[in-house]
Formats: sequence, C-alpha cells, structure tokens
Amino acid sequence: MPTSPWPPPNLPGCCSGSLHPLALKGIHLFNAGDYFAAHEELELAWRAEKGPIRELYRGILQVGVSYYHIRRGNYRGAIKMLRYSKVWLEPFPDHCRGVDVAQLRRDALRVESALLATPPDQISGFDQSLFRPVRVQ
Repeated sequence: MPTSPWPPPNLPGCCSGSLHPLALKGIHLFNAGDYFAAHEELELAWRAEKGPIRELYRGILQVGVSYYHIRRGNYRGAIKMLRYSKVWLEPFPDHCRGVDVAQLRRDALRVESALLATPPDQISGFDQSLFRPVRVQ
C-alpha cells in the first residue's frame, strides 16, 4: 500500500508530456505477453522518474505481474497484485501520457472478477484471453 500521501494534489498535471522510454519498452513487452520482462523495464522507468507519473508505471507493472502470477499458478500472488494495482491506477485520469488508464482499470477488474470466480486449485485453466494489452495513443 502507498507509503506516502497518495494521490498527490498535482496528479492530473503530471499527465501531460510523454512516457519515459523505458516505460514504453515495458508496455511493448507487456503487450507482447512477456510480463516478466515488462516488469523489469517498468521498474527501471519507475526508479528513473521522480514525480507522481512513476506510480502509473507501478500500476501497469503490477497488472502485468498479476498476469505472470496467473500463468505460473500463483493465485494469492495474482490477487494481491491486482488489488495493489488499483491503489496506484485509480487516482489517475482516464487518459494519461497517452495511456488509456480507464481501459486498463476495466481490463484488470475483469481479470480480478474472473479470478475470484475461479477456485484456486483450478487456476491452471484460467482464461488468459482476458489479458488485454495496454492501449497507448
């Protein structure tokens, strides 16, 4: 959970401009289904940024990690990451630096709902077609 006041009062103002190049690379990997590598790039972007936009990268990263956990059969880890991602994504406007944050939130919620309806011992049969790409304009 956040360790500092979240969201900061200037959050909407951080959405102008472009994404960090490492964030773009991470999103590309996310969209290719390489969630582990996406995590690595998005974490580097998160570390490189100093402003609140870094938390958008964290939210995307955590959605990807949840998908990775689902693929690896880690039910609890997937649920945990989906819940954490909400904390970071929810305060952002629907569109931020070209990212369709609203769609990402809806996609993650759809995965979370389906996962909660899946018994933990049946996670191997989870419908991974629910994993959607991050839309960037």
